[in-house]
Amino acid sequence: MKKITIYLSLILLVLASACSTSSKVTVPVSRALPTTQDNYTIAWLGNSEAYRYIDGKYQRDASYDYTFSVIQRRYGNTWKSIKDLHRIHPDYDGKAGERDQTMFFGIDFQQSSQGITSAIQSSLGKGSGKSDKEFREQSFVLKFENISSFAPYNTMRITQHYQYEKGILLETVELYKVKNEKEVPFMKMEEKAEIFRPARLGEAPTVFK
Repeated sequence: MKKITIYLSLILLVLASACSTSSKVTVPVSRALPTTQDNYTIAWLGNSEAYRYIDGKYQRDASYDYTFSVIQRRYGNTWKSIKDLHRIHPDYDGKAGERDQTMFFGIDFQQSSQGITSAIQSSLGKGSGKSDKEFREQSFVLKFENISSFAPYNTMRITQHYQYEKGILLETVELYKVKNEKEVPFMKMEEKAEIFRPARLGEAPTVFK
């Protein structure tokens, strides 16, 4: 019985380590501080609702909800984004890493025979995607790197809907495992964010009362 308990404990430890991959930050270093002069900078602020795949369907798991912000710098057909997320639910169990996490995404878009495609380098892994010409509808697939074979997922799919005129970004993040060429769903996050751009204010926006 003691051996079984130790064995189960080791499995749980491996799973917890595998699920915390996104807490290991890999943001490219640079001697120069970024500006808003040589790129189109957008800030996204939003919330995400989490769903866990149970008994053949997605069911809400509010303990994995998070709030997030993204600084997205568009250098023509190359984008660089840094995403910060914060899980604020008191019942969060910590199995997906720290409550506060930072991730980096670098995307290079190019024209190909299949339309506009993209190559992705990120702190989570590498991947590829596709987009329309105005970057309104995008999808990406990332393969997680250095993740345990015991982990319940090894792949991430991101589907984005940029509603620029409404100032809104809708995004679905799916975590699943590719096994024997089949997808086994694990979790998904439904994100909604508002767009913010640099602005000049005519006066102080708030005052002490």
